[in-house]
Amino acid sequence: MDISRIAEAELPFQPDVLAVACPSRQVLAHLTSRWSLLVLLALRGGTLRFGALKRRIGGISERMLSQTLTVLEGDGFVSRRALEVVPPHVEYSLTPLGAEASERVMGLTCWIEANLGTILAYAQPQAAEGSMP
Repeated sequence: MDISRIAEAELPFQPDVLAVACPSRQVLAHLTSRWSLLVLLALRGGTLRFGALKRRIGGISERMLSQTLTVLEGDGFVSRRALEVVPPHVEYSLTPLGAEASERVMGLTCWIEANLGTILAYAQPQAAEGSMP
């Protein structure tokens, strides 16, 4: 069975992210973590080695990047390729599924950046209210 060809119609249940037991919730949690979103965006430009990916995503630790890549690879969004050279090199790239997800993430990112001034204007009064005794 070719995993990339499994159709939604073949699922024995109707996906519903609002249902507590639906596996789509776990996928949503994996995709919407802060670091997963940034990995998807960083890999949009093409294949990167671990160190280059770490440098591209400001503030991520090696441990968190490794964990995030493992989760995304497990869900089929990222492909890992180990090169048989000395010292060993590992490359990461988006799978077709990951490229599709990154397109959607990019849409949200563009919207956030286009509306950042408005969002920050709303956030400022709340921050000021929260700091009052």
